Amino acid sequence: MRTLLRRIGTDSRYLIAGFPLSIVFFVLMVAGFAAGIGTVVVWVGLPILATTLLVARGMADVERRMLPEVLGRALPRPRYRPAPETAGWFRRMVNPLTSGQSWLDLLYGIVAFPISIVTFVFTVTWWAGTILGLATPLYGWITAAIPGNEGLAYLLGFGDSVWIDVAINTSIGVLFALTLPVVVRGAALIRAGLGRAMLTGVAELHERIDDLAEGRAAAVSAEANALRRLERDIHDGPQQRLVSLAMDLSRAQRQLKRDPQAVEEMLSQAITSTRDTLDELRALSRGIAPPILTDRGLAPALAALASRCTVPVELDVQVTGRFAAAVENTVYFVVAESLTNVAKHSHATVCTVSLTRTGGVLMLTIGDDGVGGAHVAKGHGLSGLGDRLKAVDGELAVESPVGGPTVIVAEVPCG
Repeated sequence: MRTLLRRIGTDSRYLIAGFPLSIVFFVLMVAGFAAGIGTVVVWVGLPILATTLLVARGMADVERRMLPEVLGRALPRPRYRPAPETAGWFRRMVNPLTSGQSWLDLLYGIVAFPISIVTFVFTVTWWAGTILGLATPLYGWITAAIPGNEGLAYLLGFGDSVWIDVAINTSIGVLFALTLPVVVRGAALIRAGLGRAMLTGVAELHERIDDLAEGRAAAVSAEANALRRLERDIHDGPQQRLVSLAMDLSRAQRQLKRDPQAVEEMLSQAITSTRDTLDELRALSRGIAPPILTDRGLAPALAALASRCTVPVELDVQVTGRFAAAVENTVYFVVAESLTNVAKHSHATVCTVSLTRTGGVLMLTIGDDGVGGAHVAKGHGLSGLGDRLKAVDGELAVESPVGGPTVIVAEVPCG
């Protein structure tokens, strides 16, 4: 009930307080635009139009500050193109005329006015009906005693009984009160929706483009880092073992006839080195795309990861079916990196991994009871997770105070 009352108050304040603002906005825009267009032939209109657009920007900013409270989400402010640093006074003066968003601000001041009138009238009418109707038992007896006053009951043919008149008016007040949240909310959304479309729509598009560009850059960075790490691991591990194996085999070939017993010992060492190299290559391949993930999906792949972790893992996977390869690889990589970090640095006794789906988002939660202190800064075990998630429009949150516990939450859109 408290949330509902707060919502009604917020929407009503937006519609009632916004009405006089829309009147001022409309008058300034119509007068400034008409004066500017009418005198543009003698060049006086250019500064008038530029000033009008600057005023429109300021009025639009006032409206933008009110929109988040109604829509329940933050909205970006448009980017108004500044004049070049080397521009002269005339270029700087007419610079607002070159901004498309400035013209949208002016258009909004004109278009929003009739909508503001309608939404204001509905809001005031429903509030008046609610307050006056519900308060009828308090003042109905007084108005009924006024000579010549004919109540609603009398006009409807129910006689001149005060009781009936009070009951009818109170019922109407109850009806207005029950429909008040819907009417006020609908009116607020209509006006706020228009404001969002015209005042922040272009900015949201620019923000989305920036997010995509950032995600692409993050994907390229993550891929480059993964390739460099893979190259380093192969160089430091399997490659060195293979070089040593080749040297052992060459030495065995030279001593085959002179010392067969020594050759047998060399071959035994070579076989052991070969097995170690294969194990290391398998471990490296898990960081790319393990066959179990490709063939069977996330649940079996995460179970395999949990079974290999040196810290006991409680796994809870509540999703079924397959997802896009990029989504599955990202979830697998986040779990693999997180479990590696737990095993190396956390000193934890237990780790929990939970994977659920909420709408079109996979929610991955990884926690441990270790010493904490984990974060995504460069040089730490979780440094590559943020870039991996940005590549698929995902988000990462890490809470790991010193002393623990650590909780990692990753959101991965899955369509």
